[in-house]
Amino acid sequence: MFKSMFEIVDEPIQVEEIIKKVTRREAGAITTFLGTVREWTNGRKTIYLEYQAYKPMAIKMLAQIGKEIKEQWENTEVAITHRVGRLDISEIAVAIAISSPHRKAAYEANEYAIERIKQIVPIWKKEHWEDGETWIGDQLEKVNYPSGEPPIIKEGN
Repeated sequence: MFKSMFEIVDEPIQVEEIIKKVTRREAGAITTFLGTVREWTNGRKTIYLEYQAYKPMAIKMLAQIGKEIKEQWENTEVAITHRVGRLDISEIAVAIAISSPHRKAAYEANEYAIERIKQIVPIWKKEHWEDGETWIGDQLEKVNYPSGEPPIIKEGN
């Protein structure tokens, strides 16, 4: 049987396993989204990323996103896995799979999922560049950390 539909993991994400979680007879469409580590951001060469999360709340928020999707798009199934720890260039940071009877709902729900992850899930990213490193802020990259790191990490949680 499968692990949870909503997970925070510290090992490489197995995309096929995420897809299996949402595969079902009534689904005529399965969409996937893979967020990967890119090499260049705003003209700076990234060496690797480091993700940290407040796992209990992050899992709860991923499940909340799944609930929102099921309410908005009828007969959908959702699985989301986000990775934490060190990720090198091209590694998968997040995988989202959504199944539905028809493709339009699967596409729309998948886009909704990644946007909501960035809005409400307590996951933080530290970029390591050739010339330094910094915590980026919230997933929307609109909040800076005056202390240089997310409060939850500073508190040791």
